[in-house]
Parts: sequence; structure tokens; C-alpha cells
Amino acid sequence: MTATTDTHAVEAIDPQRAYAVLVCDLIGLRFDADGKPDPSEVRAHIEAKGGRFHAAGLGDKAALERGRVHFFYQPDLSTHEELIEAASDGRYDAVIAAATFLPAETVFPLAGVRIGAGTGNMGSRSWGGGSGEGGTAVLMNTPGINSRATAQMVMKAILKVLPDLPVDTLHGRVARGAFDTGRELRDFPTEKLEGKTITIIGYGNIGREVAKLARAFGMRVVIHARPRHRGWIEAEGFAFAADLVEAAGGADVLSVHVGLGKQDAQTGRYANAGLIGADVLSRMNKGAVLVNYDRGELVDVGALDEALNTGRLRHAAIDADLFRDASTGRLSGPMLPYLGLVEKHGARLELLPHAAADTDHPSRVAGAKQAVDQIFDVICRKSVTNAKGTVPQGYLSLGATTPPGIGPVTADHLLKLTSSDCAELADLCDRQGRLWKALSDTPPAERGAIVVEQGDELVRLIDRFCLLAENLNLRGPFQK
Repeated sequence: MTATTDTHAVEAIDPQRAYAVLVCDLIGLRFDADGKPDPSEVRAHIEAKGGRFHAAGLGDKAALERGRVHFFYQPDLSTHEELIEAASDGRYDAVIAAATFLPAETVFPLAGVRIGAGTGNMGSRSWGGGSGEGGTAVLMNTPGINSRATAQMVMKAILKVLPDLPVDTLHGRVARGAFDTGRELRDFPTEKLEGKTITIIGYGNIGREVAKLARAFGMRVVIHARPRHRGWIEAEGFAFAADLVEAAGGADVLSVHVGLGKQDAQTGRYANAGLIGADVLSRMNKGAVLVNYDRGELVDVGALDEALNTGRLRHAAIDADLFRDASTGRLSGPMLPYLGLVEKHGARLELLPHAAADTDHPSRVAGAKQAVDQIFDVICRKSVTNAKGTVPQGYLSLGATTPPGIGPVTADHLLKLTSSDCAELADLCDRQGRLWKALSDTPPAERGAIVVEQGDELVRLIDRFCLLAENLNLRGPFQK
């Protein structure tokens, strides 16, 4: 489904109310003339819809202009204490966040939107925590916005160590004129990704994009996901593994994309915490690579330490939040347990501050704009797109929307095909069908003449059909 909001029209707001929305993450990653991240693209989007943009926190809400949605840009808020101080009294009606972890004590009576896929960091009790279950406010996300950026970063992490050619060393020697290809190149054998096995945990938007990229490199792709996905996984040419431990068997690379899962209300522990433990890592090929560009909590850090010690893993790339209190210097966040392994394992452990999905400016801006639209929809129409968990009574769920080519094929994709699209697809299928029927009806020993005469046409028809299906977003699992 595509978004229904006209982003160029001024929204109609209750003239007697002023709404306040906290934006507590960067909504622009390019720098302005002052050397600061520039939110101007999203600001212009807000103002085109009739909203107001404030580069400060909310003071006196009663003084706000009524009949407007006011967005307060506070991207430097990060610590537990700062967020509680800013948003525990319900002064903000809604919030837009990306990586910032919202404590349970924060209050947003209407809604929260996470820029990106998972919502494990959206901890406010207003919507029931990261699962979006049981609250009175609406929890939403912007799935697919950064899927390709994250998937490309996953492949970049893999390619840094596989193939294992020491590029920097060779460059240095070549630059100094200190290398002879004829005599010395044989001392630097390398390997290729083609033929290696990558196991992907999760078949969401990011997992599927990683699978497509890995296949382009000639890798064998194994996917562990819910059984209901099996048919579509296999239809796309990937291997399905129902059991997590068995999925890791023989893997040269393991990439995790499942999210944190539900949080236990009593213990605060997430359902998928420690999912990648010793039982999984021990089944991988010796010298394998682990990439966790999902959530830091998903990996058992003790098991990771042991796997690096024994050489079961040659390299691990982890991307997780790390927060630093500006006044005390105290560190917090899911990256913290990994810091103790740095001195021990050196360059074999690569740590990123949850940056893999957040380094792409267009994706972040697109996600922020979509989040703004979703907030306006909740306020103006009581409609919800990309809901997580339960949708409170009185709201209309409009289903999910993702960028073109990301995520499943929906009924909306099929219904939006034009008559000419359908006619061309039908013609391609008909012409292919006749050629395949001719080959089928001809004895194998006599098919050569047909192939010589019609082979070029048949392959062109196949290529055209595949390209058209891709361009029309008709590739992937179907979601009713």
C-alpha cells in the first residue's frame, strides 16, 4: 500500500488545539553552512503541510499557535535521564525517534513513530513498550526505508574480510614499487564469495535484501525464519531452515535480522536476547564471519568471546547503540558488553554505534518525512499506517507501506497495474507459452532447430518479463 497523504496540501487541524511532537533524532545527515546536520528538507515538508518547526524544546504549551502541529527538534537528547526530564509529563502529544531509546516513563498520549523497521527502542508505556501491545497510544514505524542501506553495509562488512586479500598491504608495496607480480603474487592466495554459504536469520525487509545481494555474489543463501515464510523463501531460490541451530551448520557467514522481539514486563528481557549463542556459533564453519547489524542484545557476548578465542569466528561485525552522558561520561546501551572484548580481539572485532542504517541521508530524510505524514494522519484522520502491535479503539488501520521493491507484493500492487501493464505481461506470457509448448511437443533430439530459430526470442521474452515484474514491484512474497 502506498501512503494516502497529499504531502503538498495543508492539513486541516482542529482550530482549537495545538499539538506538540518531539523529534529526538537527526532528520538530516548532510551538513549545513555551519557544519551541523541539516534538517531543512524535513522542515520544509512539515511547513508545506501547515506544521511549525521549532529548533528547541517545548516551553509553555498554552502559548503555541492553535490549529497547528508543532514539531520540536531535539536531536541531542539521548540519556535516560534527559528523556525522562523532557517527556515524562505528557507535554508532547507524539514523538519521532530513530536510534534513541525511549524509557518506559516517557509519555506521549497520541503516537510514536520509529524511523526504520524495528521498534525495540520505543519503550514508552503509552503504547505498551517496543511491542506496541496494550497501550492507549499508537506505535508505528517506517519499514523498508533503510533496508537497502543496511543490507549494503552488511555486504561491505563481509567484503572487508572475505575475500581476504590484504589490499592495504599490497597497495603499500605497489605504491613503493616494491612488488613483482611474476614472482610474488603467488604468495597472496585469496578466496571468493561465490560458493560460500551465508545464513540469514530473519526474512524481513532487510534480511531479504541481504539475501538478494549475497546471491548476486554467487553465495548459497540459507534463511531461518517462521515456517509460514518457507514457500516464498524457496520460491525465490533460497534454502529454508526451520531450526536455528541447523541453519548455522556449515555457514561461512551468519547475518542477523530478527529484531528484539517482545519484552517481558517483569524482567525487561527481550524474547530474542542472546539468540545467537554457543549452540549456534559452534555449528558454523571454522573461520566464519558473524555480522550483527540488528540489535546488540541478540548475541551472547560470552559465546562470541569464546568463538573468537577458538578461531571458530575469524571476524565479528557488531552495530549497536552506545550512549555517553555528556556531564558524567558514563556509557550505556547494548554496545557496552562488547567493549570488554576490544583489547583482547583487536581488529577481529569491528564495532559500529548503530550506524549501519543511519549513514544514508536520503533514507533518513525519506523516513522522517514518512513519519511526519503518519503523525498528521493520526491527528487529522485517526488513521494509522505501519502499526506495530495493537491499534487502539477509534483508529483505522490502513495496513503497511514500503518503498518500491522493498517488502512483500500486496493486493494494492496488483490493483494498481494499468491496462497496458496487464496487456504487456499477458503478451509476454502468451508468447513464452507458445515457444515452451513447441519445445515440449518436440522430441528432445529434434529441438535443435527450434532453439536455433527461436532461442534468442525466448530468452529475450524471459528477460523482459523478469525486468517488468521487477519494475512493477511484483517480485517477492505475497501479503494479503
